[in-house]
Amino acid sequence: MTNHVSSDKHTVIVTGGSRGYGAGIAAAFAAAGSRVWITGRNAAGLESTATRIGATPFVAEVADGPAWDGLLAEVLAETGRLDVLVNNAGEGVQIGPAGEQTDEAILRSISSNLTGAMLGCRRAAAIMQRQGSGLIVNIGSTCSVHAWAGWGVYSAAKAGLLMFTRCLLAELRPHGVRVTSVLPSWGQTDFTTGAHLPPRDPEILAQCIAPVDLGQLILQTSRMPAHLVTEEIRIWPMVQPIAQL
Repeated sequence: MTNHVSSDKHTVIVTGGSRGYGAGIAAAFAAAGSRVWITGRNAAGLESTATRIGATPFVAEVADGPAWDGLLAEVLAETGRLDVLVNNAGEGVQIGPAGEQTDEAILRSISSNLTGAMLGCRRAAAIMQRQGSGLIVNIGSTCSVHAWAGWGVYSAAKAGLLMFTRCLLAELRPHGVRVTSVLPSWGQTDFTTGAHLPPRDPEILAQCIAPVDLGQLILQTSRMPAHLVTEEIRIWPMVQPIAQL
């Protein structure tokens, strides 16, 4: 059995796949011939996206371990393997000074941006290690490597995901399994709305990272020769000023 992860006829899971980056990633793999499952909490939105791009919907909360078990049981029952896991689900929750955060917002941010991906990774790691092949892509953020005021909680969660991903690569590379961090910055998604941030100027937004851009990047990453791994990819819009501590 080859351990090369191409797109054609492979099995792919994308969390947070009903909209934004997740939908763009899932659409790229589906168009390339993969069997794609997408997850999300909104059943109606998930079903609509799945129908539009040709994916299989699975309603699940990303930080729910039993939901992960149910998803992987379905995937393995239908295809017998897992070739690519893209942990894309996450949210801003509450962007603002540390002293103005609530306990609930902090816990929710860690849960959705870090814990959920770790729960998926632990299950995928066991499956892929047995296969001797596979690719795990964790969608982080440039916030994991740059400091901006008000972004402390979100950045801490994404920084934790970045280090977890690096360690996971060290664990799995001897077994032929590749693990990659992708760190995008400003995007054409509803992140700012969900995080209660002011909307960006439409002209600026149009020059930010589009879901289709990220989808094509990750698809191409999956097509790299199996003896090569991309540890980390940072993506910046040319229009974004980069000023941080």
